[in-house]
Amino acid sequence: MADKKPEDEKEATPAGAEPTPPPADALANPGAAAGINTSPIAPEEDKAKQAEGPKKAKKLSPIKRLGKKFNLYYLLFGIIVLIGGAVAGYVYLTSKKAPPAASVNSQKLTTEQLKQLANSNATVGGSGQTITIQGNTIFSGTVLVRSNLQVAGDIQLGGNLNVASLNVAGASNLTNTQTNTLQVTGTSVFQGVVTIQNGLNANGNSSINTATIGTVTANKVIMSGSAQLQIPNHIGFTGSNSPRISGQSGDSASVSGSDTSGTVTIHTGGSTSAGCMAGLTFAQAFPSSKPNVIISLVTSSPMNIEYYAGSLSTTGFSICSANAPPANAQFAFSYFITSSTQQ
Repeated sequence: MADKKPEDEKEATPAGAEPTPPPADALANPGAAAGINTSPIAPEEDKAKQAEGPKKAKKLSPIKRLGKKFNLYYLLFGIIVLIGGAVAGYVYLTSKKAPPAASVNSQKLTTEQLKQLANSNATVGGSGQTITIQGNTIFSGTVLVRSNLQVAGDIQLGGNLNVASLNVAGASNLTNTQTNTLQVTGTSVFQGVVTIQNGLNANGNSSINTATIGTVTANKVIMSGSAQLQIPNHIGFTGSNSPRISGQSGDSASVSGSDTSGTVTIHTGGSTSAGCMAGLTFAQAFPSSKPNVIISLVTSSPMNIEYYAGSLSTTGFSICSANAPPANAQFAFSYFITSSTQQ
């Protein structure tokens, strides 16, 4: 049978049928369709590769396949969640457990050991260390603190507190306090009754709204503004030294009282004349200006005496009469003296 030409083969293909595709290696060997081998591979090697068939795909390990299914970040997040849950569970279970009972091991000391401790000093720690005692501590003997003592809480003393000096920066509440000397540099407020038994010495000014005082000894009392002096009972003027009679024109004269008020008793002789009957010298001279003197006649029978205060000075005054007083008569004059010194 004669070979057919390519044109004859094309015509032999039925109408409507798909053309036969070229072999798989037609692209690698274009001359294979024409019966010409243009592949660089030898025919024997090509046949061997075709006999082997398609290569099988490599199998992946389970770890790699799991890694492709799960993201690495998701894996790390899951590990952290598991660790956190385990820690939380451990803490919860630990908190539910009852704390173990504290036990203190006691040790007995013999008499000889106690004597050794009494005759020796024990040093615990150094100057740069801190000793912390969490339990209660009882000291049966004397405790000596060579440096400062700082207490963060309250101090309760069952006995007396003896200190050389006490500085309190904040507020202090003292129920019952006895002190030999108390010096207060700032303002003091006493809300209750203050009892001063041995006297009060105030060098500066004192402002008192209401005071009930049994006895007041003052060198000077100054009332300012519209102050009022109300004395419901008597006023008494006394002094350690009384004035004296410095001169008389009658038979005798005497004085009783003080430099502020008193009584002068005069006894006239057989002959009288107008003029000063008695002179009075103050026990203590008044300040720079003359005082004001008020005198009045004290007698049970009327007497024609035109009396007045004369020779007035800071050291004394005289009781005088403008006419001759009765002869061989005894009468008295009361006096009241005030100072007119300007402050």
